[in-house]
Amino acid sequence: MISGTTKTGFEFSIDEKKLNNMEFVDALAEVEDNALAFSRVINMMMDKEQKKRLYDHVRLEDGTVPVDAMVEEITDIMSSNAETKN
Repeated sequence: MISGTTKTGFEFSIDEKKLNNMEFVDALAEVEDNALAFSRVINMMMDKEQKKRLYDHVRLEDGTVPVDAMVEEITDIMSSNAETKN
């Protein structure tokens, strides 16, 4: 398990197997050409409960979940995975 806390305070725990999956890598690569694939990346990383917690963590007062905030959180999580492996 890869566990940690993002810079904004979101606590996460992700099964390393989910990240060490070629289909996950394919999904990440697809994001470069198709921003809509970002949702697939999140779904592959997190179960429904953790995804909801993350959405609620970045949710604005008006109820929206900003894409840029999600990108920051996922980037932070992925960076912590790279640091863990080094």
